[in-house]
Amino acid sequence: MTAATVELVAPGVYDIDEAAYHADPLPGGSLSSTGARKLLPPSCPALFRHEQLNPPPTRKVWEIGSAAHKLVLGSGPELVRIDAAEWRTNEIKDQVAAVRARGAIPLKPAEYQAVHEMAAALRRHDLAAALLHPHYGRPEQTLIWQDDETGVWCRARLDWLPNAGFGRMLIPDYKTNLSANPAAFAKAVAEHGYHRQAAWYMTAVRALGLAAQAAFVFIVQMKTAPYLVTLIDLDTEALRLAEQSNRRALEIYRDCVATDEWPGYSRDITLISLPAWARYAEETL
Repeated sequence: MTAATVELVAPGVYDIDEAAYHADPLPGGSLSSTGARKLLPPSCPALFRHEQLNPPPTRKVWEIGSAAHKLVLGSGPELVRIDAAEWRTNEIKDQVAAVRARGAIPLKPAEYQAVHEMAAALRRHDLAAALLHPHYGRPEQTLIWQDDETGVWCRARLDWLPNAGFGRMLIPDYKTNLSANPAAFAKAVAEHGYHRQAAWYMTAVRALGLAAQAAFVFIVQMKTAPYLVTLIDLDTEALRLAEQSNRRALEIYRDCVATDEWPGYSRDITLISLPAWARYAEETL
């Protein structure tokens, strides 16, 4: 389906560009996994609403990740090599701004080489390469569905949507990280709520009847040489907690939309304690 048909507000799989997705293509509004995480602690509805009305500017670190996604998934904005190691002169700054203005990603020579080496390293990983093979799926697909319990319209933009078939669908998601060590990525999962993203995407696949069962695997790659790749699954407990959190986010979003009230943190005086590590440091002085 094309971007224009999204205005019908019909559940389904859509092929729309990234900018349209993040702008929320549904006329009445919808909730994404990123938005759901922003509604919950340590964030709050007020911060969610502020970012919804005032989208943050693109950060350089996001551009590097997007460039790697482009080469690994085969879909995304144009990559433009800017032949200058430093972007300090007005001429180079104007060139960079012009590239960004047309929706492309400007890269320094070293960055341009690095993302190409990342893609090559991933292709040498047999299982990761197979999960993202173009014969078996499509990149950057948008799934739209309506939650039965709350009536909230939801959306998800999958890095890779495998072709529908019989049995369980294995949904791969590509992440760049400082380390491909599973223990290090566990910290990133907790910090960024990636387990909630996994549960959200699996819910989307089941809600649209694309597969009777869905599973999720992270393809994690180091951002620096030798660009190691690790495949990571989440245990049952992580996904159970994620589903609970996602359910709470849907309820909060429903109530905030209904009342047009987006609360921040408590207005009362809140009693806090020092973190355990800080208490220990004080006690051992």
